[in-house]
Amino acid sequence: MPVRVKIIRFAVAALFACIALNLFYVQVIRGPYYYSLSKNNRIRIVPIEATRGRILDRNGTVLADSKLTFNVLVVPQEIKDEEKLFAYLGDVLEKSPKDLLERFKHNKFTPFAPVIIASDLRRDAVMALEENKFRFPGLLIQAGSERWYPFREISAHVLGYVGKINRAKMERLKEYGYTAQSIIGYSGVEEFYDQKLKGQEGGLQIEVNSRGQQVRLLSFKEPSRGQDITLTIDNRIQKIAYEVLQDRVGTIIVMDMDNGEILGLTNSPSFDPNFFSDAELRSKTTRLFSDSRAPLLNRAIGGQYPPGSVFKVALAYAALTTASTTPNTTFNCPGYYQVGQRRFGCTHLHGPENLREAITHSCNVYFYHLGLIVGADTIHKFARLLGLGEVTGIDLPYEESGFVPSSLHRRSAQNKMWYKGDTLNLAIGQGELLTTPLQLVQMMARIGSNGKVVQPHLLQSSDSPVPAVVRKIPYAEKVFTPIQDGLSGVVKDFSGTAHILDIPGIPVAGKTGTAQSSGGRPEHSWFVGYTTIGQRSLVFCVFLEFGGSSYNAAFLARNLLVRINAEVFK
Repeated sequence: MPVRVKIIRFAVAALFACIALNLFYVQVIRGPYYYSLSKNNRIRIVPIEATRGRILDRNGTVLADSKLTFNVLVVPQEIKDEEKLFAYLGDVLEKSPKDLLERFKHNKFTPFAPVIIASDLRRDAVMALEENKFRFPGLLIQAGSERWYPFREISAHVLGYVGKINRAKMERLKEYGYTAQSIIGYSGVEEFYDQKLKGQEGGLQIEVNSRGQQVRLLSFKEPSRGQDITLTIDNRIQKIAYEVLQDRVGTIIVMDMDNGEILGLTNSPSFDPNFFSDAELRSKTTRLFSDSRAPLLNRAIGGQYPPGSVFKVALAYAALTTASTTPNTTFNCPGYYQVGQRRFGCTHLHGPENLREAITHSCNVYFYHLGLIVGADTIHKFARLLGLGEVTGIDLPYEESGFVPSSLHRRSAQNKMWYKGDTLNLAIGQGELLTTPLQLVQMMARIGSNGKVVQPHLLQSSDSPVPAVVRKIPYAEKVFTPIQDGLSGVVKDFSGTAHILDIPGIPVAGKTGTAQSSGGRPEHSWFVGYTTIGQRSLVFCVFLEFGGSSYNAAFLARNLLVRINAEVFK
C-alpha cells in the first residue's frame, strides 16, 4: 500500500477519533451541564407583582391604595422584528415607537426578564393586543396593580412614593427577595416599611418550543398581598395643616405630647406621589427635581435651620438646672449688649427683666447675660438633653441630626478659637446652631411634660407598641415650672410675642422665633408650643422658611388650632 494512502487513512482515523472523543466529552462528561442549559432555555419565568399593602390613617381612612391595571410587557430574547413590534405597539398605544423603544432599552436587565413597556392600558388597547399577540413572540399582557394616593399632595412627605427598583438598590437588596422587576418604596413610610408593604412576588413557569412559543404552563405561584399598616396620622389634621400653609414654604407638625404619636406632619410645597407610579404622569417628575423651592424635601425632618429665639427655652433649662441663676434673677435691657466695639441688638428696650418676662418678651439682652454665665459647653450639654443635635429616631428615612456647636468641638474639629460673640449668638439660637422642626417639637414636649421623653413615631401597632414614656430627663420639676410660666406669658400677656394665640377655651403656651437667614433673604419664622384640646395634650410647630416675622407663624398657628378644635376634637 502506498505511503500516501496510509497517511490519508491515518488522518481520517485520527479525525474520526477526535470527533468521537468530542462527542463523548459533550454527551457524557458535559452532558448534565448542556441538559441544564437546554432545560433552562425552554422554560420561561414570568414574574407576577404582588399587590402592595394599604396605608391607612388612625381612623381607617385609606391614604395609599393599589388599583387594578393591565400592562404590556416584552421578553427581549423572543423579539423577532424589533422595528415591526414597536411600530405596532406605538399604533395601538398611540405613542411614539421611538419613545417605547427607548423605554424598553432603558429598563432591560436580562434577555429573559420581561420589560414593562406601558402600564394602565385602556380596555380597547388590551383587547387589540390580546387579539394580535400571536403575531409577535415575546409580547405579554399582564394584570398588575398601580399605587394610588387619593389625597395627592396632602401627606406626600409622610407616605413617600413607589417606583421600579434601580440598579444600585437591586444589588444591595437582592438577597432579601427583590428582583429587577420589583416595585419599591422611595422616601416616607413607603420606604421605611417597604418589607411590610411589598408582599411576596409570584410568577408563571412556562415551557416554550424552539421558536419561543408557549407550549404549556408548568407551574403557577400566586403572589401574596403586602401587609396593611395603620399610621398615627389623622388625615383631617393633615388636610387642615395643608390648607393653612397654602402656598407658603414651610412645615406644620402636630404630636401627642403624652405618647409621641405624630397626628400631623405636612410640608409645603408638596408633590403628587401619583406622578411616580402612573406612567402617564411620570414625565412631570422632572420639574420636581429642578424646582428651586425643593418640593421633595421633607422639611420637618430633613430641613436644618437656626431656631432663633425658640432656643432660649434650652438656655433657660440649662441655667436653672445648673443653678447659674434663679427665676428672679434680673438683667437690665437697654436695647443692646456691648462687646468691645460691637453691639448685639435686642428687639426693644425692655428695661429690667426676670426669666418669665424675658421669655414672654423674647428679650435678647437677658439671654446674652444668661449665655455668658452658663457658658457655651454647658449650653451644648443641656441642649443635647432636650434632643437637639441628634436624630429623633422617627420611623422615616433621611432624618437629619442638626448641629449644636461648642467651644470644644470648635477647637478639636476646626482648630479654631471660640469667642464671646459666638456664645452670644448661640444664646439666641443663631450662629452655627441648626435644628430640624421635629427636634424643636421634641424639645418643647420635654419642657411641657416636666421632662418626659416620648418617641416620635408614625406606625400605630398593637404588635409592638411604642412605650408612652421612654424615660425622663434628669432634674426636678421645679426647673420646668418657671419656664412653663414664661411660655404661657408669651400667649396670655398682652405684651407677649404671640398674644394672637390667646384663644378662648384653648390654653396655649409656646415660644416665637425669628431666625436670620443668609444671602439677605427674609428671616425664618417659628412658633413652637403646646396645648390641650379635647383631652389631648398636643405639641406643635409652625415653621415658615423665609417667612419673615414670627408673627406670621403665630398667626397660622392660631388658624390651625381653631380649626383642629372645631373640626377634629369637636
